Amino acid sequence: MAEAQQDGVIRRKIASAKAQMAEGGPGADRGWRLALARAARDQLSLSVEVTALAMQRHSLAELLELPPQQALIAVLQGPAEGMGLLILTPPVLAAMIEAQTLGKVSSSPLASRKPTRTDAAMVAPTLDAALEGLEQTLEQEADLHWAGGFRYASFLDDPRPLGLLLEDIDYRVLTAELSLGQGARQGMILLALPAEGKGVMPAAQVSGPEAAAQIGQAFAQALAEQVDAARCVLDAVVSRVSLPLARVMALKVGEVITLPRAAIDRICFEGLDGRVLAEGRLGQNRGMRAIRLNSGEVQARKAVGIELALRAEPLRQTG
Repeated sequence: MAEAQQDGVIRRKIASAKAQMAEGGPGADRGWRLALARAARDQLSLSVEVTALAMQRHSLAELLELPPQQALIAVLQGPAEGMGLLILTPPVLAAMIEAQTLGKVSSSPLASRKPTRTDAAMVAPTLDAALEGLEQTLEQEADLHWAGGFRYASFLDDPRPLGLLLEDIDYRVLTAELSLGQGARQGMILLALPAEGKGVMPAAQVSGPEAAAQIGQAFAQALAEQVDAARCVLDAVVSRVSLPLARVMALKVGEVITLPRAAIDRICFEGLDGRVLAEGRLGQNRGMRAIRLNSGEVQARKAVGIELALRAEPLRQTG
């Protein structure tokens, strides 16, 4: 009987802990306060104090009613193609813009206007810094599962398209009331992310084979992001010409240089070391100059494990 009672107590504690993790615990609250203040300080030299913070769970229909008029709605992209929102009320947006343009936050009444693409471009680095800071503070917290990995993708000045843009699921909404510029302006910023989470759990929350699998997945994803972000510079060489240095120094605007042995059906791709990686012929794609690789060259390069990802861009003549 005693063992049964003890087992019931343990089960209730586990259920309580799971419920707290499901709705976001102190980790997200503390992390978002710090992340907002540090991002504003480092990116804008702006003092921000979170005077109040609340977390609630909303359906998509309820979420669509939250953005106030003339708020900037930043659309976020996250893990597993998940999408979220950062909603800045007009006073918060105005304070961020004023900090960058005037060097201080004004206390004058706000002009009634819709946010613009320029506004979004000016605040996007700060929003990304805040999201990254939140992610870093949650590295060992269960809240990382739903709050980690999101970054700025685009903006809206009207909430009506959100019904088609977002998934019809529940969202966790962190509402932070802010005091900006030592009280010069007060406003709110709302962070809305998929409630069930789309990221990986931190390694500290799992053990055994599951932890090893998640660590491996996180490493593979980070490596893939680094590789995809690496730049590959290729020169499309139509022809080469050698000139004396004195002739080069005497070149004038409008002069025409003859390119011997130039042919549009034989253009070489060369790396930074001058090594020929592929050959092709000149063409166009959607109104831009492009190169169609010769099939024999593509097969030869793939045979030795070299794959080329080419972007259609204006060609450069080298000589």
